[in-house]
Amino acid sequence: MQALTKTDYAILPDRIKAAIIDALLLIAAMYAASELLNLFDNVPNYVRIVIAVLLFILYDPLFTSQFGGTIGHSFSNIAVRKDTERENYIGFPSALARFIFKFSLGWVSLLTVTGNKKKKAVHDYIANSVVVTDK
Repeated sequence: MQALTKTDYAILPDRIKAAIIDALLLIAAMYAASELLNLFDNVPNYVRIVIAVLLFILYDPLFTSQFGGTIGHSFSNIAVRKDTERENYIGFPSALARFIFKFSLGWVSLLTVTGNKKKKAVHDYIANSVVVTDK
């Protein structure tokens, strides 16, 4: 496979756009799950909490490991790949670690992409991933 050039790495505005799209989708999914649960009588609050937490925690890692990115990534024409094997997606454990660090560090992690040639955020270093434009 041909090596990626500098212009093949995703730029910060595309990554922010993907994050905003994903946040809106997660809010919509949680709302839909809540409305669905309202159709049933006496659904315990812990069930609602577990479903919301699972949606939140699993959305990014599942999509990233199975499809190379989230729905937001897809709409932004970017994809998450292994840094050393660009034709491959990162595995679920790496995608989960990547998400945990991305969430824990917040926007600070994304702001680090401007400091290196591969435009890697802190969470990309943790998962040995890189975000590229998906042509």
